[in-house]
Amino acid sequence: MEYKLIKSESQYESYCNKLHELVKNPLTRESDDVELLTLLIEKWDTDNIKFTKLNPIETIKALMAEHNLNSTDLSKILNLSKGTVSKMLNYNKGLSKETIRNLSVYFKLNQEIFNQPYKLENEINRKIKDAPLMNTKKTISKLNLPA
Repeated sequence: MEYKLIKSESQYESYCNKLHELVKNPLTRESDDVELLTLLIEKWDTDNIKFTKLNPIETIKALMAEHNLNSTDLSKILNLSKGTVSKMLNYNKGLSKETIRNLSVYFKLNQEIFNQPYKLENEINRKIKDAPLMNTKKTISKLNLPA
């Protein structure tokens, strides 16, 4: 199939759907079509989507408002418990790779929009001055924390 620069929302959605189908198939996952479609979709996203200045959680909340979704809806979309979704939306839990993929597919957006670092609020943070955790899991072996 011959691909061209994306000029309309319907063409964008068509390319997103085509990319999704190609990526699902292990035989075409590494094809040139996947790379080309990804580049075209990323260019459209950069030129037309204004979520790039928001952190991933702000983006999710904006998308939820735009699509009239609540946290229960989001938990069903992501196949996560309501508690896990609540922790994510309150900056207590980072986004997993699978969650980022599911958000990207559902909202038809590039994964990079959701795959950016942002500060998490965590029990550990409350006891350590100037030690915000980012959207990654960290282990701390020994700490002299006040009781």
